[in-house]
Amino acid sequence: MKELRALEEEELLRRIAEIENDLLRERGIAAMGGAPPSPGRMRALRTNVARALTVLGERERAARARTAAR
Repeated sequence: MKELRALEEEELLRRIAEIENDLLRERGIAAMGGAPPSPGRMRALRTNVARALTVLGERERAARARTAAR
């Protein structure tokens, strides 16, 4: 989480896109009937996407709170 919070918004969005692309690839392998090389990787990828989206949401809420306080 510290690493994600240190990233700028553009880099964070890029990271989310990369992770989602990896997840899509893993899901494709599983859908074709193949066993993914690492079964726990899909869960880890979903968790990482959720963490990154949480950081984005925190930033949006903080920005809204700053504008509402003015």
